[in-house]
Order: sequence, then structure tokens, then C-alpha cells
Amino acid sequence: MKALLTGASGFVGSAVARALLARGHVVRVLVRKTSTLANIADLPVERVCGDLLVPSSLRGIMGDCDALFHVAADYRLWAPDYETMFRANVEGTRALMEEALTAGVRRVVYTSSVATLGLVRGGVADEETPVTAADMIGPYKRSKFRAEEEVRRLIRLGLPAVIVNPSTPVGPRDIKPTPTGRLVRDAALGRIPAYVDTGLNIVHVDDVAEGHLLAHAQGRVGERYILGGEDLTLEKILTIIARLASRRPPSLRLPRHLLWPVALASEAYARVRRSVVPLVTLDELRMASKHMFFDSAKARRELGYAPRPAEQALADAVAWFLGRRDETGAGRAGLD
Repeated sequence: MKALLTGASGFVGSAVARALLARGHVVRVLVRKTSTLANIADLPVERVCGDLLVPSSLRGIMGDCDALFHVAADYRLWAPDYETMFRANVEGTRALMEEALTAGVRRVVYTSSVATLGLVRGGVADEETPVTAADMIGPYKRSKFRAEEEVRRLIRLGLPAVIVNPSTPVGPRDIKPTPTGRLVRDAALGRIPAYVDTGLNIVHVDDVAEGHLLAHAQGRVGERYILGGEDLTLEKILTIIARLASRRPPSLRLPRHLLWPVALASEAYARVRRSVVPLVTLDELRMASKHMFFDSAKARRELGYAPRPAEQALADAVAWFLGRRDETGAGRAGLD
């Protein structure tokens, strides 16, 4: 099989690239001229230049491909201006999927997110949990919700796409890092002294990558599959990370309302500095009002998906972040 892969220079995408190559597939990756290629520098992949923000650059890039894995997305919980996020995540996805239809690609795996799914207060959500656009908190969630709607519209027009919804991946090669990666990194360095009452579904990034290949081979066109791992409270996550990093876990639980002024001030400062990421954002506090717990039973049942324990995922993430710090120095590793 020959596959076009977007997002290969990123966290999840690089894991998908490795999974495809490990099975002997030919991989063509779409990269921007400005992409940092450290995650794929050692991989035998064909590179083509293109940009989701420039639909004309996507023409003809998959004419000889059997499959498309669209992993790329603008994943930020904070930005001074979100226009480019919607252009990349919504308009870029639409243009890429239309190109796949034109090229006659036999199977598409589209990487959505559990951010597009409904939540169950005090319970666990799945692919059928009711949700509307009004439930989407923040620009990232809204952009992914709209992008998934575009994919579903094109499926009705004949696009042979399967949708996967990863939960909260952690693991090696999170070079940016992602918002979750920052949490793991900062906790491993002892920089998170307190926590709020929330929860996440933690999954190893390599299991998410494996889920993509399973979705390609076994998934039903038009269906969505949660690629999750284990539901853990934030307190438990931070406790595990502290033990792995030989640190004392945070013991102070903060009510969310005490953090609203901090978020307001932090966002105001970030708007002025522009290059700074807020310590905490209003959207993060809104999202933390519910435990983001998800059930991967459908993927287990239909795809044969079998993720490893969350503690192993966190162990690999902590080892990578701390190892990167030791090898390159705190500043260059993005660990200041």
C-alpha cells in the first residue's frame, strides 16, 4: 500500500508514520516548507511540500496513493488569533478530502478528536453520546467539530472515510509539546504544585497510531471510533508522574473559581506578549468542569484495538521529556 500522510512531523503523525513503515507500506508525507522535521528525519519517507492553508498546493499530491491518513491539525488551546486554526482545520480538511475524492483514494482515515464528542457528567461518554456545536468549548473544539462535519458531508458524497477520535495521547516525540505534553513535562519537573478536580482519558501515542492502521483495515466507512486508553483523575495522573520522576505529588486541590482571575490575567499578559502561552486559560477551566472520560469499547470490538495501561504511556512520556532535557539542556529542549 502507498499512503499519503499529513501531520507526519508532529506528535501523533510521526507515530502513524512509524507504524505504517513497520508494516512495509510506502509512505508519502505532506510537509510545509517551515515544518520542523526532527520527528521524521531518520524515516525513509517521500516528502512533498504542501500546506492546508493553501488548497492549490494539495492538487495532485495523492494521485498514485491507495490511502490517505489525515492527521495534521492546528492543535492549540490558546492563540491570539484563531483564524488560521479554522482555515487549517476546517477549510484545509475540506480541500484535502475533496482532492482524495478526485484522486479516487480507496480508503481515508481522518483523525478527529474526542473534543468533538459529548460528555457525560459523572459518567463515561462514547461515540453515540449526544452533542451539538453549542457544547464545543473554545476555538479548537469548534474547529474540529466543523471539520468532522465536513468529512461526514463528503462521506455522503462517496468519500470512503473512517473517522478516529483519539483521546489524550502521551508518549515520546512530543517535541512541540502539545498541551497535554506540557502538563506531563511540567509535572515531571515539579512545576505543578496544585490541581483541580477533573479527569482525562490517557492513551499511549503508539496505541493511537496502531488504531489508525486498524481503522484503515477493519473500520466501517462513515463510522467513528474512539482511540482511548484509561480514565484517570488529574490527581491520579499527577501522582503517577511524580512517582515516575521521583518527586513529591501535589497535595493541594484548588477550587476552579479561585483560578478565574489567574486565567484572566494570564490571557491578558499573553495577548500583549503574543509569543507567551498563558499559565492557564478560561477555556481550560471551562473544560475542566467535567471529567473527560471515554469508552473505547467499539474500537476494541470492531477493530481489535488493545491499548496498554495508562501508567506505561505516562512512563514513556516522562522518560522522553527528562531524557531530552538531559541530552540537550533545558532551554533547547523547551523545558524552561
